[in-house]
Amino acid sequence: MRQDTEVRPQHGSKYIWIISSVAALGGLLFGYDWVVIGGARAFFEAYFHVVSSVASGWINSCALVGCLVGALISGGLSERFGRKPILSAAAVAFVVTSLGNGLAPNIDMFVLWRILGGVAIGLASALSPLYISEAAPAMMRGRLVSINQLTIVVGILMAQIINWYIVRDLPAHASVHQIANSWFGRTSWRWMFCLTAIPAAGFFVGMFAVPESPRWLIKKGKTSQAVAVLTRIGGKDYAAAEIADVNKSLAAEASSNVTISQLMSPRLRRVMVLGIVLAVFQQWCGINVIFNYANSIFKSAGYDLSDTLKYIVMTGSMNLVFTLAALRFVDVSRRKLMLMGSCGLALIYTCLGFGYFIHLTGLPMLILVLAAIACYASSLAPVTWVVISEIFPNSVRGAAVAVSVTALWAASFVLTLTFPPLNHYLGPAGTFWLYAAICAAGFIFILVSLPETRGKTLEQLEAELMSDAVPVSTNVQ
Repeated sequence: MRQDTEVRPQHGSKYIWIISSVAALGGLLFGYDWVVIGGARAFFEAYFHVVSSVASGWINSCALVGCLVGALISGGLSERFGRKPILSAAAVAFVVTSLGNGLAPNIDMFVLWRILGGVAIGLASALSPLYISEAAPAMMRGRLVSINQLTIVVGILMAQIINWYIVRDLPAHASVHQIANSWFGRTSWRWMFCLTAIPAAGFFVGMFAVPESPRWLIKKGKTSQAVAVLTRIGGKDYAAAEIADVNKSLAAEASSNVTISQLMSPRLRRVMVLGIVLAVFQQWCGINVIFNYANSIFKSAGYDLSDTLKYIVMTGSMNLVFTLAALRFVDVSRRKLMLMGSCGLALIYTCLGFGYFIHLTGLPMLILVLAAIACYASSLAPVTWVVISEIFPNSVRGAAVAVSVTALWAASFVLTLTFPPLNHYLGPAGTFWLYAAICAAGFIFILVSLPETRGKTLEQLEAELMSDAVPVSTNVQ
């Protein structure tokens, strides 16, 4: 384990930024595919004559089933075949499923393609940050893994802008029948989905220039290939030091007989609980309902359809600006950002709920929604992915990250399905107060359980978090 004697990379910073950016394109496709359906829903539902609220809810959330499957299988596939081939396969899946959705002849085929597209999202959401964390030098890991969140946000904003641009000439008070029989109902939504194939093809081509994860190569005994990758990233001394650390970590794991099937063993249980709870909390903090149900939220705040489309783009722009800000601070302190984010969201949601309670409309409500997005984008959104990608032991990281990301998608599925009934029975005020309470609970959990992880190698973190003699809370800075 290297601390004061850590060997810093001497060159290749441009190279590590390039390969990390290419790997993070999976996040861009994830963000676009995740949000595009919100703008397309009114048009394909009119075209396919979807009238049931139950059917509409299923169509909106069915991709999450695929996300669960993709995240769940990502660990086993990436451990067997490597990170790079599975990311490349996800890129191909994005191309095929986006065209499948755009050309779907009926609603059943549309749902099938959405689920298959969800598998690609699940694979990319687990493996893009995992790959970057395994390739990145410790001092740069936070910023590099945060590129994945940045590309997610760019994908979200792309979808929002394209959705708005394609239907910008839609009459404000068009009926469902008028939409179904117009260009908007027949064709506009198909373009929204098919356009995803362009960046997906770029992702696939870009992956040819990306090397395999050096830590996976070492684990599989392909040390010479790992040396070549690490030397290009940081020089010969850096490569030698990294390989020595990884081999030491793997030898320790082998001697203690830790296997993937033992993820919830007493020795690993603490760190697994940490990863799973943080993943679930990132979703149950409630921010994604603002993206998935923006129409309903802005309508409740008194905005018409035209204003809603414009302000949805504004939420995406705010998301992008504050994600860029997070890149500057994520390598200062992961823990402080997580604490600030959970506390900030609890306060903002409390105010937002009060605004709904007193029937406040207009600009004050818009400001609160934008404040919530800014708070989330600069804290919980990027930092959760960073922490999940770096806290697990080398020998089980692929499977452990897969379990955590599976929990994240399961939590997202629950969040998406429960917002409409919560909004119905509790009202917008009660719903946001509930999210405020969840954020307060998350603040307490982070305060007690999350150590500071910035500036440490993956092997240093493993040695600290896997030490049965030292509780996690004593490592908190």
